[in-house]
Amino acid sequence: MPDPRHSLGRQAEEAAAAFLERAGLTVVERNVRFSHGELDLVCRDGRVWVFVEVKCRQARWGDAPAAAVEWRKRRRLIRLAQHYLKWKRLGEVSCRFDVLTVTVRDDGTTDLRHIRAAFDATGAV
Repeated sequence: MPDPRHSLGRQAEEAAAAFLERAGLTVVERNVRFSHGELDLVCRDGRVWVFVEVKCRQARWGDAPAAAVEWRKRRRLIRLAQHYLKWKRLGEVSCRFDVLTVTVRDDGTTDLRHIRAAFDATGAV
């Protein structure tokens, strides 16, 4: 039997991608997997490469979804982004790290919040 969290996570990523596209970003790739982790969404905002971490929580859990992106997770995301840029041979490009939070209320409706430039790579690697 499938884990309902995976289904919720997929729905959150679909909602996040649609939200970002409506905001003018281009979703380049989803769920880019490497041996040491995964990038949820890789986007473009003009000439800037944007690595988006999608976090979903049930409202009844009490903690904000962005709280799950602590320093270890940020460090891992930065390393994954560096690996992605090397893998795609993109060289020195501008990039940023966004977080998109999806909070699911008990009635099934969602709140999405886009945190642009939620963190940067300075001193994190």
